[in-house]
Amino acid sequence: MRISVLGLGHWGTAIANHLAGKGFEVLGWSIEPEVVDGINRTHQNPKYLSHVKLAAGLRATLDLEQVADYDYVILVLPSEVLSRVLPKVPIKPDTIFVSAVKGIDYESVLTPLECARRFLRIVPELAVISGPGFAKDVAVGRIVGLVAASQREETARRVADLFSNEGMRVYTSTDPLGVELGGILKNVIAIAAGAADGLELGDSARAGLITRGLAEMTRLACAMGADARTLAGLSGLGDLVLTCTCDNSRNRTVGFRLAKGERLEDIISTLGSVAEGVKNSASVLKLAAKYGVDMPISVQVDRILRGEVSPQQSMRALVSRPLKKELE
Repeated sequence: MRISVLGLGHWGTAIANHLAGKGFEVLGWSIEPEVVDGINRTHQNPKYLSHVKLAAGLRATLDLEQVADYDYVILVLPSEVLSRVLPKVPIKPDTIFVSAVKGIDYESVLTPLECARRFLRIVPELAVISGPGFAKDVAVGRIVGLVAASQREETARRVADLFSNEGMRVYTSTDPLGVELGGILKNVIAIAAGAADGLELGDSARAGLITRGLAEMTRLACAMGADARTLAGLSGLGDLVLTCTCDNSRNRTVGFRLAKGERLEDIISTLGSVAEGVKNSASVLKLAAKYGVDMPISVQVDRILRGEVSPQQSMRALVSRPLKKELE
């Protein structure tokens, strides 16, 4: 089995190492020469997860054309580059193309699989893998539960089998849109949860934000054609809880540090990697407007990121909204 991984940041490196550790031949692609050189010479990524000794079966390349003949292509790039990179990806018709991206392409406002359908030279079998898993946990083999989804159940099963081992349990779904949206939309809510923690509003406030955040995520996902049950699963609720409650979450960190008075530019410059919620908040609101969905938490996060309101003002705006039924 030959697998290529497009993108060798934290998550891409973790996925590539996990698959190589299962004995597969894995080729990772990166645009960063020092990353490629480090992996090939020392079996370590000098920029991302640098403390992890990588599996011997993992190699890296700067040449995108080398991924042409692989059985699986795993997409793990920042969402902002998808429309530029995907048209250049060589792919064969019988390849299974798996997205592990948790963001929306900013220019097209498309999910990663929608981008694949639009921009790939050939559209093969498509799938997505997502759920509550931090790169550092996957990289060292800690127990993680994820979900693999495809419109074809057999494809979802094949992806689940590809990733599963004693440390990773992968469920299957035939709702790839719902699985994608769970991983995308929770990033914006995590910024709000981080802001609440930074303001020291307490555990109860965080729990309320997570719950109402899930409600607005589900409203949008259903309006776009996803199954509400998917958002209650690993890729929705599971990833949301992890991202909203853990110090390792980059999106939560952004909200926390904004609430402590730091400038967004300074936070981003010191994160070391992408916080998709920052890039995607405006895109989420474009989708909400397109589908006529009310997303008050996401609106307030976008206003904070734009500098229109302070975190304190945004929290007051949320709690002063008109009262309504919980379930509508």
